[in-house]
Amino acid sequence: MTDPNAIQPSALDQLPDRDPEETAEWRASLDAAAREAGPHRAAYLMRRTLERAEAAGVALPKLLETDYLNTIPTAAEPAVPGDVAMEARVTAWNRWNAAAMVTRGSKHGVGGHIATFASAAWLYEIGFNHFFKGKESAEAAGSGDQIYVQGHASPGIYARAFLDGRLDETQLDNFRQEAGGNGLPSYPHPRRLPWLWEFPTVSMGLGPLSAIYQARFNRYLTNRGIKDVSASHVWAFLGDGEMDEPESTAALALAAREELDNLTFVINCNLQRLDGPVRANFKIVQELEAQFRGAGWNVVKSLWGSAWDELFALDTTGALVRRLREVPDAQVQTYQTRDAAYIREDFFGKDPALVELAKLLSDDKILECFHLSRGGHEARKVYAAYRAALAHKGAPTVILAQTVKGFTLGEGFASKNANHQMKKLTVDEFKTMRDLLGLPIPDSAFADGQVPYGHPGADSPEVRYLQERRAALGGPAPARRVHPLAPLPVPADKAFAAFDKGSGTQNVATTMAFVRLVKDLVRDKETGKRWVPIVPDEARTFGMESLFPSLGIYSPKGQTYEPVDRDQLMYYREAKNGQILNEGITEAGSMADFIAASTSYATHAEAMIPFYIFYSMFGWQRTADQMWQLGDQLGRGFLVGATAGRTTLTGEGLQHADGHSPVIAATNPAALTYDPAFAYEIATIVKDGLRRMYGEAAPGEDPNVFYYLTVYNEPLPQPAKPSAAGLDEGIVKGLYRFNTAESAGLAPAANAPRIQLLGSGTAIHWALAAQKLLAEEWGVAADVWSATSWTELRRDAMEADAALLRGEDRVPYIRQALQGAEGPVLAVSDYMRQVPDQIAQWVEQDYSSLGTDGFGLSDTRPAARRHFGVDAESIVVAALAQLARRGEVKSMSVKEARERYGR
Repeated sequence: MTDPNAIQPSALDQLPDRDPEETAEWRASLDAAAREAGPHRAAYLMRRTLERAEAAGVALPKLLETDYLNTIPTAAEPAVPGDVAMEARVTAWNRWNAAAMVTRGSKHGVGGHIATFASAAWLYEIGFNHFFKGKESAEAAGSGDQIYVQGHASPGIYARAFLDGRLDETQLDNFRQEAGGNGLPSYPHPRRLPWLWEFPTVSMGLGPLSAIYQARFNRYLTNRGIKDVSASHVWAFLGDGEMDEPESTAALALAAREELDNLTFVINCNLQRLDGPVRANFKIVQELEAQFRGAGWNVVKSLWGSAWDELFALDTTGALVRRLREVPDAQVQTYQTRDAAYIREDFFGKDPALVELAKLLSDDKILECFHLSRGGHEARKVYAAYRAALAHKGAPTVILAQTVKGFTLGEGFASKNANHQMKKLTVDEFKTMRDLLGLPIPDSAFADGQVPYGHPGADSPEVRYLQERRAALGGPAPARRVHPLAPLPVPADKAFAAFDKGSGTQNVATTMAFVRLVKDLVRDKETGKRWVPIVPDEARTFGMESLFPSLGIYSPKGQTYEPVDRDQLMYYREAKNGQILNEGITEAGSMADFIAASTSYATHAEAMIPFYIFYSMFGWQRTADQMWQLGDQLGRGFLVGATAGRTTLTGEGLQHADGHSPVIAATNPAALTYDPAFAYEIATIVKDGLRRMYGEAAPGEDPNVFYYLTVYNEPLPQPAKPSAAGLDEGIVKGLYRFNTAESAGLAPAANAPRIQLLGSGTAIHWALAAQKLLAEEWGVAADVWSATSWTELRRDAMEADAALLRGEDRVPYIRQALQGAEGPVLAVSDYMRQVPDQIAQWVEQDYSSLGTDGFGLSDTRPAARRHFGVDAESIVVAALAQLARRGEVKSMSVKEARERYGR
């Protein structure tokens, strides 16, 4: 058997020990301490030694966990400036009105959440009164701090805005009732309440991820010389249950690696998630501390209120600290609801030393500690944690603040597993809450059982204090401002016109055409610096490596090494002022980058033009929730789904074959989805996007949109731009006739059957090949149309339908474009049929479609297209079948075509 006292092999054995005798003495001292004073004393001495080593600058790995204690000792806490008693009254009014608003709304069945803000009220109040800089801040003018509010705490933020005079009672009564136009959204939704909310956060996990990349983007703006926002601080308020979302912790290492000390996470550790304890049998605070410390963050724990000071002072054996560490969270929650006798037996009764300690405590003292005294509920504790976070340099800080979910709402709410789903208090519960908070609301105010809102008066000391504190910090918060910015000048036409001539005999993929366009646009003297290229470690896949030397890859460290390809023309160049955000393999991180850049026009009064290029399969499918977040936050920019289509990316197979991203994109009202076939179409769409989002939007146009373009990696000839009238309008609206059988030089017979072929993206090349086969082998005349956007055609048609219901006479653009077009319509794309079928009900001609429904597969392009039945020969068979049903060709022609083409 192995001797447990024997010295085990160590990684340090690989290193020479210059003084083995000294090493042995240190070991012996530790052994003696453990033997004589016990292992807990030995651990305490080692902790003290490690602390001393860190203070002395000795490089040692840090412990991942500390004791279940406050990080900042009571004696080291700074006094809270201002009037804490006044702030307590302000907080009491906010607690009351948040609960009243949700309760009053419950009679309409709209719900709401009360318990989250009740636990976090002081976490917000201290921030609003002492830390959160407003948009008019002298330090951070135009930007202020960025505050990510925990979604379920929104009633408390509304309550504070009501006290401040920013909202009235009618608006509070319209909480979650927005259809009438004067309501309040359930959670932070900038699109629904754009003067208040900056960041949508209730899709849990996206708030913390976005906060990290917002802090990172702030550094990017500063380092690139766009705007100095170094005085802006990012605050993210999160729930401990929310930290289970993968996105919540996905970018912790990035934040530490880039030393984002302009970022603070405040995690409300009320130990409860939606259905019960976050870590019933464990301790979420300790788990999070280890996770954040391991990632390189500064961790500040604010767990216990001042009532615990007496208990810790009596803990001469360390038994109390040990017991606090071992009690699981679910039991801590139980203590909050039980009497002193239960706590004496279950908590203190487990250790003789604690039994003796408990004899020194009254029942009232025990209940005060276990029911009421949490670090997150005391102004002094919260202020000390925030001050420490701002003072820490070189790393982001996370504050783990322990609270009670449902605090001050009464015994029916506090720490109950179901409190997340509890939407109202009874009148008696409100009266108990009123007495606890000391609010001057008489019983007579509860007329007919209706809970009143409470307000001390517009000129009351509480309101004056609140407004004075916000004025000192730079104005109201949270607040979203869109400063009147001059439209960005339109880049010179030369960049766009370069594609009008086509590529001649050279084959060019539309992905490369887009990259070339951007390469020209970033050279523009006026707007070039505002482009933000974003790519998730696939720049070479998309042909973007040519941008590395000229634009540089952003890195706050610059380039501390000599790149292996430094002697090459397109070497890998990193720079502190680099323009490209090359994020590594993280689509979620890249989307968070995009959101920060796309909303900079509001956050920082600086319009930036982001484009994020990605494998189309891994965009909407993987990060569609963030696309909704982008739309809600009113972001602007260009999303580019590269290597698009189900049959175009040869050999990659099912998980890379995108046959549906336009379907998902079509569900997002803010997304303008385009599937351009040719380089000149891309140039036209991008030019119009720059006009709409950053220039002069036309009357009725919403500039708060983003564009999704699918581009392909299949090199093909790029034709010259036709000179037809209204071409640009057709490209932007979604459809134009590319050619006719006659203009294609196919010379059909005068009485030849005719069909209209609509193709998008790379599929138009199959349609053009089919056009030739139909003319030469079957005597059928086909006109070919480029459908640049099935989704925009559908939206226009839906708007026309709505206009007709209002009594307006409006014809959908799809009908206008196809008016007079002879024969049936056959639509085809490299996507599932649902994409082109979006327009079917508005096409007056006979309509059918081909698409790539089903799962993708690995093969060559021709084989994949034959498999899905979208190649030129399949189009011919489908076209003949349509014409045969109309009696315009013989039915035998369809069978003959199938046999000829092996269909």
